[in-house]
Amino acid sequence: MNSQIKVGIIGLGRAGFGMQTQELLKRQDKYLIVAGCDPNAARRKRFSEAVPGAKTYARAEKLIADPNVDLVSVATRTPTHAELSIAALRAGKFVMDEKPIATSYADAKRIAAEGRRHPGRLFFRHNRRWEAAFNDVQDVIASGILGDIVEMRLCRHHYARRDDWQTIVAEGGGQLLNWGPHLVDHALQFIGGRPTFMHSELRRIAAVGDAEDHVHLLLKGKAGPLVEIEISGGAALKSPVYFVIGTRGTLVSDDEKTLRLRYLDPKGKIPRRRATTALMDTFGSREELPWIEEERPVRTDMAPDCIWDDLHAHLTRGTPFRVTTEEALEVMRVLDIAAKARG
Repeated sequence: MNSQIKVGIIGLGRAGFGMQTQELLKRQDKYLIVAGCDPNAARRKRFSEAVPGAKTYARAEKLIADPNVDLVSVATRTPTHAELSIAALRAGKFVMDEKPIATSYADAKRIAAEGRRHPGRLFFRHNRRWEAAFNDVQDVIASGILGDIVEMRLCRHHYARRDDWQTIVAEGGGQLLNWGPHLVDHALQFIGGRPTFMHSELRRIAAVGDAEDHVHLLLKGKAGPLVEIEISGGAALKSPVYFVIGTRGTLVSDDEKTLRLRYLDPKGKIPRRRATTALMDTFGSREELPWIEEERPVRTDMAPDCIWDDLHAHLTRGTPFRVTTEEALEVMRVLDIAAKARG
């Protein structure tokens, strides 16, 4: 693979143009966008103006057949991801499949099966694995200062009477497939793999389609914390993005930019206490503990678009890529089970 990877993007909407095109244009030492595809002429024109010299196609099969394209990024509506990813793999391309990688676990397994027939060519855009706050929370947990992690809450809240295609079930819409892949992926990292317990509830609060805009999930693994996920397009006031409870402290992040910590020094000894049946007029005897309280800014050298840097390093130097096919499949398996709550 040459040091400058030639990319063709299928789907020039919010993900393909608003996100991926802009991210890749900032990395022209690593990537060259050589083609874009969308059936909408206005979108093709917008793309051509932003990426002079790149070819444009109205039909995906034409871009896939372009011999100048090394990597095909599939950024179309979700129901088309499986067929386009499989077609691009069969054409000998490297493939980046935008999340959600498919509308069902069955389709995700079809993509993965084709990927196994073309080793090292299939990648999934779980770009929030590179989110700075997520990585900093992982580091805090790994440091042990919070003790054993008992429970975590992962939230994304806003309020919107949304009316686009992502509110329609038949189009692959709903918050379960929108923010769901990101937070389920995070949760699986926190619990260490496949959940042994799961509960899901899906509701529609403010969006005007037939798909859910409020998602509530509980996941528990063999070890590790209980992880609660709440995604809502109908929450007028927000909960913290991260809330982590450990046996020696707690972490809270309201904005993904700052972590607030309150914990007991892991090197310090906590005096032993025993329960008593003695009469008391208070809720137990008074105790002063040596709490440490601090605020930590989230790192600034990492963001979701860093997925492209790691992909480039993988393709040109062979360094490991952070998201495995098995992990992406497990995310889809969990989402498939959760979708049954739609009834």
